[in-house]
Amino acid sequence: MTTTAPAPTGVAVGIDPRGPQLTAAITAVVLVAVLLLPSPWAGVLAGIQALLFAVGAARGVQHTPHAWLFRTFVRPRLSPPGELEDPAPPRFAQTVGLAFTLVALLGFATGATLLGQVAIGLALVAALLNAVFGLCLGCELYLLIKRSTTAH
Repeated sequence: MTTTAPAPTGVAVGIDPRGPQLTAAITAVVLVAVLLLPSPWAGVLAGIQALLFAVGAARGVQHTPHAWLFRTFVRPRLSPPGELEDPAPPRFAQTVGLAFTLVALLGFATGATLLGQVAIGLALVAALLNAVFGLCLGCELYLLIKRSTTAH
């Protein structure tokens, strides 16, 4: 999952793994707010989070607003990372987060509020694990899928 090899141009390949952790922390705060808000507002905020996940899934986590915040305000105050991370697993994790928020949106839109809350709750657990412990469930799922498809 990590790489420190330079690209042919001499630029390091990969992303700072602390960036996705910040993203997960911000996401966790947003998802807690979704769970605390009444249904119409919960759906709106879940929709905003779905859009953020969609950007991360489509363009990569390094192109999200959260990544900009990290690069602009946090990264300059930190020492260089020990190693860089392959951006593919976090990108896949954003896709998983998008799937959960889309299920939540479906639940909120159809009046199945409990479905929406459960989907948001599951995404919240994943975000908290990443933010607090650096354990990215979507990244681990990506690696399991990759190993199982290349093992044959």
